[in-house]
Amino acid sequence: MILNWNDIDTVLLDMDGTLLDRHFDDHFWMEHVPRIYAEKYRISPESAKVELHRLYRSQEKTLNWTDLDYWSSRLGLDIPLLKRDVDHLISVHPFVIEFLLFLRRNGKAIHLVTNAHGKTLELKMRKTRLGHYFTGIISAHDLGLPKEEEAFWGKLRERIHYDPARTLLGEDSETNLMTAAAYGIRYLVFVSRSSSVLPPVSSRDFISIHYFNELIPAEGSPEVSLPRCVPPGQTPSHPSG
Repeated sequence: MILNWNDIDTVLLDMDGTLLDRHFDDHFWMEHVPRIYAEKYRISPESAKVELHRLYRSQEKTLNWTDLDYWSSRLGLDIPLLKRDVDHLISVHPFVIEFLLFLRRNGKAIHLVTNAHGKTLELKMRKTRLGHYFTGIISAHDLGLPKEEEAFWGKLRERIHYDPARTLLGEDSETNLMTAAAYGIRYLVFVSRSSSVLPPVSSRDFISIHYFNELIPAEGSPEVSLPRCVPPGQTPSHPSG
C-alpha cells in the first residue's frame, strides 16, 4: 500500500499501546492490583488474579472497562492512588515524538482519541508531557460511548471536524479499527508492538507497523510504502488506562 500524506488532513491516535507502552497497564492490572486486592481480602494472589480477570472481562467493550471510579468502587481500592505507585513504568513508545513533530510540520490536525478515563489521561499526560503536541484530546467518557461502537466515530464528529475519507487512525485495537472502518475512516494503521516486553503481533486485516517512524516518508516525498501483514492479532484481557 502507498500512503500519500497529501491525501490526509487529520490524524487520530489512540493512547495506551499505541503512543504509550502498554507494559504499564499490563503490569498494573495483572500484577499490582491483584497483589493489593489479595492483601486486602486475605486471599491468595492466584485466587485474586482469577477473580479479577472474571470481573475485568465482564465489563469489556463498555465505558466501565476504563472507568477508574467504577473500578475503585467495584474493587474497594483507590485505583488512581495505586496507579501512582507504579507510574515510573509509564513511557512513550520509540519514535512517537518524531512522528508527532512530522505531523505538526506538515500542518495535520492531531487528535488523541482514547477510551481512557479522565484521571488516567491527567496522570499520563503529566508524566509524558505529550499534551502540547495535540490539536485536541478526547476521551470516550466525554462522548458517552466507547470506541468499540461504530456510533462513537459519528459522535466524535460533533466534537471535532474531520473528513473520514481524509483521516488516518492509529490504534493497537483491531476492534476499534473495525468500527472506524465501518464508519468510513479510510486510513487505518494497526500498532503491532503495543508492549515493550511482548513480541509484536501483526493484524490480518489492517496495515501493521511496529513504530510510527514507518509512517514518516523520506525527505522531500509525501509517500510511504507499507506492506500488509497477515498473522493474527491479540487484545489485552484487562482494562486499559
